[in-house]
Amino acid sequence: MSTPGVRLNIQDRHVVMDNGILKVTLSKPEGIVTGIEYSGIDNLLEVLNEESNRGYWDLVWSSSESTGTTGRFDVIKGTDFGVIVETEEQVELSFTRTWDASLEGKLVPLNIDKRFIMCRGSSGFYTYAIFEHLEDWPAFNLDETRIAFKLRKEKFQYMQMADDRKREMPLPDDRLPPRGQALAYPEAVLLVDPIDSQLKGEVDDKYQYSCDNKDSKVHGWICMEPAVGFWLITPSNEFRSGGPLKQNLTSHVGPTTLAVFLSAHYSGEDLVPKFKAGETWKKVFGPIFIYLNSSSDGQDPVIKLWEDAKLQMLIEVESWPYNFPASQDYLKWDERGNVNGRLLVRDRYISDDDISAKGAYVGLAPPGDVGSWQRECKNYQFWTKADDDGYFSISNVRPGDYNLYAWVPGFIGDYKYDVVMNIIEGSNIDAGDLVYEPPRGGPTLWEIGIPDRSAAEFYVPDPNPKYINKLYVNHPDKFRQYGLWERYAELYPDKDLIYTVGVSDYTKDWFFAQVTRKKDNNTYQGTTWQIKFKLDSVNKSSTYKLRVALASATFSELQVRVNDSKANRPLFSSGLIGRDNSIARHGIHGLYWLYSVDILGARLVEGDNTIFLTQSRGNSPFQGIMYDYIRLEGPPSSSSNAKI
Repeated sequence: MSTPGVRLNIQDRHVVMDNGILKVTLSKPEGIVTGIEYSGIDNLLEVLNEESNRGYWDLVWSSSESTGTTGRFDVIKGTDFGVIVETEEQVELSFTRTWDASLEGKLVPLNIDKRFIMCRGSSGFYTYAIFEHLEDWPAFNLDETRIAFKLRKEKFQYMQMADDRKREMPLPDDRLPPRGQALAYPEAVLLVDPIDSQLKGEVDDKYQYSCDNKDSKVHGWICMEPAVGFWLITPSNEFRSGGPLKQNLTSHVGPTTLAVFLSAHYSGEDLVPKFKAGETWKKVFGPIFIYLNSSSDGQDPVIKLWEDAKLQMLIEVESWPYNFPASQDYLKWDERGNVNGRLLVRDRYISDDDISAKGAYVGLAPPGDVGSWQRECKNYQFWTKADDDGYFSISNVRPGDYNLYAWVPGFIGDYKYDVVMNIIEGSNIDAGDLVYEPPRGGPTLWEIGIPDRSAAEFYVPDPNPKYINKLYVNHPDKFRQYGLWERYAELYPDKDLIYTVGVSDYTKDWFFAQVTRKKDNNTYQGTTWQIKFKLDSVNKSSTYKLRVALASATFSELQVRVNDSKANRPLFSSGLIGRDNSIARHGIHGLYWLYSVDILGARLVEGDNTIFLTQSRGNSPFQGIMYDYIRLEGPPSSSSNAKI
C-alpha cells in the first residue's frame, strides 16, 4: 500500500503541510510553526503560548561597537511567503525577510530565507535557513542564532539527550516563586514545592543539559499517554560554530528543545562573529530534522522511542548531505570534495618511531593560526575522527580554501597543516602521511592529568546534599551538579591545595577547578596552589620547561612562581584570560589554552622544589581555571629524575 502524497493547504494567515503521518501548520508570511498534529494529538506545541512562541527561528544581534555577548533578541518573522516545491513527493516552503537601509538600527542587516520541507512517507519535517549580508550593508555582531520548539507541558515531561542523560523533568511552574527559589544566577532554581513532590529539593538548571557538538545529534521529549516522541536531529556539524568541542544547550524545562547553531556559551565573546561594513557573507544553517515517533505495543515507551530516535539519527547522518533541499546555496554531495590521509605523532622522548595518531580529531576549517578553529564562528567546519592507525577521511566538504587542523588525545597542543587546501567540486585530495610534533623540550620529569582538553579526570566533589540533580548522582558527568565551586573552601578551609608529586593522586587530590575563596565579608580572593617535587640533580646552566594546558578560564590570571611564593613579579603571567563561564555552567571544559614557561636551572635546587600556581583575580565565585594537564620537562640532555 503506497503512502499518501504530500498535500499543501494555503490559507489566508496560515499554510499547512500534510503527508498523512503528520500535519504542520505555519503562520503566513511569518514562518512560525504554530501547530504539529501527530498520532491523535491535535497539537504537540504549547497551545497556551501565543502562536509566535511555539516553534521559531531566532537570533540575537548587536551593533558593531558593542562588546560582550548580549544584544537584541529577534524572533525571525518572514514578510514574504513562497512555495518552492509542490509535488506529491515533497513540499518546500520559503519565508523570507529582506533588509534595506530604512531598517538600519531596527533589524539585523541580513537577508534571511527560512525553509521548511516535508517529504512523502516521512515522520517529520526539515528546516534550514540562508543568512546573507551584502557588501554595502552596515557592520554588526551576531551573538546567537538557533531554532526553538516549545511543547505542551501537560504532555511532554520526560526528556532524553543520551543513553545515560534522561529523566522526568520539572514543570515550568515549578521554577517560579513560591514553588522555586532562584539560586546564584537565574537559570539555577531550587525546587522547594514542585507539583511532583518527588522532585522536591532538586536543582533545575538548563546548563546541566549542555552537550559538546560532537555528541549532540539527537535529543528531545517523550509524552507517555499517548506514547509519542518529539526529537530534534542534527545530522551534521558543518554549520555549527567552534568545532567539535563547542558546547551548546539542548533540551530543558519548558518543555523546550533547541537547535543551537551559533552561541557564546562556554566560550564568551571570542565566539561572537563580528561583521564589518562592506563584508559579504552567506551561510546555510541546517537542515535539521524534527522527527516524531509513537508506540502502542505496550513496551516501555522511553526505551522504544529513544532507541528508534537513535536509529533515525543514524539514517539522517548517513544521508548527509541531503539530495532534496531546493536552494542552490545548499550543496549536494556531487558539488563537494573529500580529503583523506594519515596523521602520525613524532615525540622522540616517547618513541623512536612515529606514533599513530589514534583517535585524533582532524578537521578542515577556514585558514588561520594554529588552533584558530575553536574560535572560528563565521563559516563552515568539517571534522572527523582518525582510526586506531591514524587514518582519516573528511567527506562532503563545501568548496573553498581551508587549513587542515588536528589535536590528538594524549598529546598537548594543536596541529596545523600549513598548506592551504583548495577544495573544488568533485575533488579527492590525498594528504598522505602528516606528522605532528607536539611541544617538547626535554624528557618528562613529572606530569599531572591527561592531555585531553578536559578536567574530567581530576577530583570532582559530591554536591551539597541541598543542591542535587538526581540524574547526576553516581554518574560519570558528576561535574554537572550545581554549586561545586563552593565545595573547594569546605575541603580546604585553612590552606589552599598542595599536590606532592609521587605521593598525591590527581584523581583524588587535584580539585577540578582552581576557584576563588569566599571570605567572611562576602568578598572573594584568588588562590595559590602548590606542586611539590624532588629533583636528584639540577643542571643549573640549562632551561627546564613547564607546560600548562588549560581546559577553561573565566576572567582569570594564571601566575607561576618557582621556589619563592612571595616573589613580587611572577616568573610567568597569562594576563587576564577567558570568558568561558564553565564553572557556573557545569561544563568541564571551555576554550583550550596552552602555555610553555621557561624555568632556568638556577631557580631549581637539588631536593625539594615547589611551583606556585596563583589564580590572582577574585571578584566572583565563578572566576577560575580548569587545568587540562601540567608537565615539567628537563633539559634536552637529561633523563627523567623526578621522585615517583
